[in-house]
Amino acid sequence: MDAAGLKAMLRRLGAHAREVRLPADLDGLDGLIIPGGESTTIGKLLVSYELLEPLRELVDSGFPIYGTCAGTILLARDIGGLDQPLLATMDLVVKRNAFGRQ
Repeated sequence: MDAAGLKAMLRRLGAHAREVRLPADLDGLDGLIIPGGESTTIGKLLVSYELLEPLRELVDSGFPIYGTCAGTILLARDIGGLDQPLLATMDLVVKRNAFGRQ
């Protein structure tokens, strides 16, 4: 499910959902879901928009973050030695099956 679909589903469930693109967008959140997509691209965007460190700090403070597909890859500490930006906050090993369509 892409970000727009996830946002629509959360709203149908009664949750207020908004997209996070910049560090200031993290203010006032109760939790964060990192959806599926392409983890390498999401990781590069986290670096470009200076979100990597603020997200790591949130996780360290106990802030709830849930990752699906690419989100799980970004949260994992080990992705089999591949070089890409990660939050690396979960004691989790992820083996990617390939690049491209998963």
